[in-house]
Amino acid sequence: MEFTDIDRFLDDFKHIVNTDSASGNTAGILKVAHFFQKRFSRMGMVCDILLPGNGKVPCLKAALGNPPYDMMLLGHMDTVFPEGEAANRPFSLQDNQARGPGVCDMKGGLLVALHALETLKKTGDLEKMSVCILFNGDEETGSTQSRPLIMETAKTCRRVLVFEPCRPDYHLVNQRKGGGWFHIDVTGKEAHAGADPHKGVNAVVELAHLVSLIQDLNDENLGTSAQVTVISGGDKINIIPAHARASVDVRILDPKEKQRVEDFFFQLSRKRLFAQSVIQVVGRIDRSPMTATPKSLAIQDLIMAQARNMGFVMGAITTGGCSDGNLTASVGIPTIDGLGLVGANSHRKDEYVELDSIPKMVTLISRVCRQLAGN
Repeated sequence: MEFTDIDRFLDDFKHIVNTDSASGNTAGILKVAHFFQKRFSRMGMVCDILLPGNGKVPCLKAALGNPPYDMMLLGHMDTVFPEGEAANRPFSLQDNQARGPGVCDMKGGLLVALHALETLKKTGDLEKMSVCILFNGDEETGSTQSRPLIMETAKTCRRVLVFEPCRPDYHLVNQRKGGGWFHIDVTGKEAHAGADPHKGVNAVVELAHLVSLIQDLNDENLGTSAQVTVISGGDKINIIPAHARASVDVRILDPKEKQRVEDFFFQLSRKRLFAQSVIQVVGRIDRSPMTATPKSLAIQDLIMAQARNMGFVMGAITTGGCSDGNLTASVGIPTIDGLGLVGANSHRKDEYVELDSIPKMVTLISRVCRQLAGN
């Protein structure tokens, strides 16, 4: 079982990369969904385009067989790039690389899943499997609308394979940090900075005090990070600022850290520097970590064994980035991520994937799916 139809893969790649599908671009995401719907339908899969939540986020669900499904193949059709990006920077081939908006994150991965199943269809193995596909359209904005659909669908599957990009040198992802965001608003009191500073309550100074406390949340040993990424305050140089605001990105590796971190932020108002300051905090840890479990590591071992049989070595990494794999793992379904094409520089204009990873990853996933179905 070897994948050799590289030209067809590249034709498909060019088509979907040159279709703008930014989060929120309903029409563009629908075009990508219809492309995959046609192909999965030809394999005999039951396909539906769903619009969960607010009805503006297209999601493609396809299934063959009956639940519990042997596996769920999970990915997202949206990108971070705005409408017009594909025209300005269309799909291209350079040496051993494919480039264009979304090639790595994660249109290449969607095609790995598609072509792996088409390969299994040709060999007659697909009919012996029960498999579920879910491609959503709002992962880059937190899967706000599709989250319930992803989690409920995952519960009907024995395991989940996520097609975010494979990392350089063929490293899959076996753990992801969980994460969330917190926004802190400080209200003080204006006053003339030169004549009456004692009559004011400096919101910027209060916020600076809180930032120093937030910095102490960082703990490399626990895998917890808290980074103040956006900050603002003040208006004019001669006025004590009455307002200041900061946003904090938080990532956790240990699920137990969720309670500690959330308690810390919601108790910040008790740690104010000035008695007259008013501190308001909103936010939460909204994605649990995707942690390695004996069952997920068993899938990893199977994948790595298949890679060795094909003549190459796969490694595994833990990353601070979140994906929809966090959601499926949070409902107890063994999840392995990073099974798309090998690439790097996601969300950047120099994003790329390695062309020689196409036959390797499609062949690998075909073999893995066949073996998992047999188990």
